[in-house]
Amino acid sequence: MNDYVLPDTMTAVVLTGTNNQYEIRSDVPVPQDPGYQEVICKVMAIAICGTDPKLLKGKPYHYCPEEYPFIIGHEWSGIVMKVGPGVFNLKPGDRVAGEAHRGCGVCKNCKEGRYSLCLNYGNDSTGHRHYGFTTQGAYAQYVRYSCGSLTLLPDNVSFEEAAMCDTAGVAFHGLSRAGVTPGGTVCVIGPGPIGLMSMKIARCLGAAHVIAIGRGARLKAAVATGACDPDMAIDFESCEDIIGTVMNMTNGIGPDGVYEASGSVGAMAQAIEMCKKGGNIVLLGTPPEGTMVEIPMKKITFKELTIFGSRGNPNVTPAVVSLMSTGQLNVKDLVTHTFPLTEFSEGIDTFVHRKGGAVKVIFYPNEQPEVPFVQKKE
Repeated sequence: MNDYVLPDTMTAVVLTGTNNQYEIRSDVPVPQDPGYQEVICKVMAIAICGTDPKLLKGKPYHYCPEEYPFIIGHEWSGIVMKVGPGVFNLKPGDRVAGEAHRGCGVCKNCKEGRYSLCLNYGNDSTGHRHYGFTTQGAYAQYVRYSCGSLTLLPDNVSFEEAAMCDTAGVAFHGLSRAGVTPGGTVCVIGPGPIGLMSMKIARCLGAAHVIAIGRGARLKAAVATGACDPDMAIDFESCEDIIGTVMNMTNGIGPDGVYEASGSVGAMAQAIEMCKKGGNIVLLGTPPEGTMVEIPMKKITFKELTIFGSRGNPNVTPAVVSLMSTGQLNVKDLVTHTFPLTEFSEGIDTFVHRKGGAVKVIFYPNEQPEVPFVQKKE
């Protein structure tokens, strides 16, 4: 199949500085010439990640762009329009899901498959890319991308679902690192998008029971979507003894795994207190830079707990897509709002302030579906 003809300019959200300085421009040049093993894609759907509002603020957030103007955004799906030299796995017209990380492929970590921990992070000359962070991202109608950071989509996975691959992948990677006990119990602290997806993935990987600790609309969403057991949703604002409640739910043993997805101070200590002897703890949440917490270190030793850090979603997107395609992983009920990209400000405001019970918010940079994926809520 031949390459598609690309327009000269496009609409994109362009950051011009720190402190939420950005413009929605319609005169941004469309990338025309893909490099070696690169493609040009038409972005059909892109979801807001929890890091995006931080990137809009800029410094002192450690991922903020080094130079402006800059385009952020990395949770997207679209259509391959043009392929560069050395691309053998994709062709024009293919539907794909994007992934934020591309390692240099040469350093020790990349060779071990841990390319989200590339030792040449931020050095473009080595081939490293972190799209939407150190390399131009996808809040735009078109994007230039490495073919190795794209996953082919089956026909029954929609663009909106595919834009959720990053969120699902982050959860899948963390849970895969620690393992999920088949028939066991897990506890997720923080039912935000990553936390809710962790609950769903835990069930896919064999967990029999899921405890959720949170509050408000998102805790209700955990129950409404079936992510957690309906009688195992703990509201931390009204529960006087969270640890005791979790222990009672698990017959005094504690969960096999605890997944900390809030990034809040104190959650780590709670996870250590409640996790069963010999259990696993996964840190999925991103705390503010410089956060230091007090933890019961003796209990880590005496309970022989294993604590995993987790970053990104390396090597898991194909598995996530397969779970979506077979119906084992339902992500549709986590998409609460959709907007055209030209309404970026309204979409960000909806996400940040959780208007209408917002969980995941998706933008359409190009044409919108005739039948809305979700009715926009006020």
